[in-house]
Amino acid sequence: MHTFFGDIANTVGLIGVFIILYAYMMLQIGRMRHEGIMYSLLNLVGSILILYSLFFYWNLASGVIEVAWLVISIYGLIKAIRLRKNGVVENIH
Repeated sequence: MHTFFGDIANTVGLIGVFIILYAYMMLQIGRMRHEGIMYSLLNLVGSILILYSLFFYWNLASGVIEVAWLVISIYGLIKAIRLRKNGVVENIH
């Protein structure tokens, strides 16, 4: 039986999935750079939204991958910010 918050959790989780897939698709077609802030930021937001949904519908394997995705995205975001600050990466997506 789904509760009101459970249905919202599924919707939020699906939005997170679409955000991560969008970022990956943009990377693959050359519209986004992996060194850029936006790529890591989209992955970070997507993983947070998926983790929110896992709070209501726990799955260990999904939890592990999303925590790893979150940590890696934070690392990538920090690295992208440092690269931009040092002028190494152009200000693109």
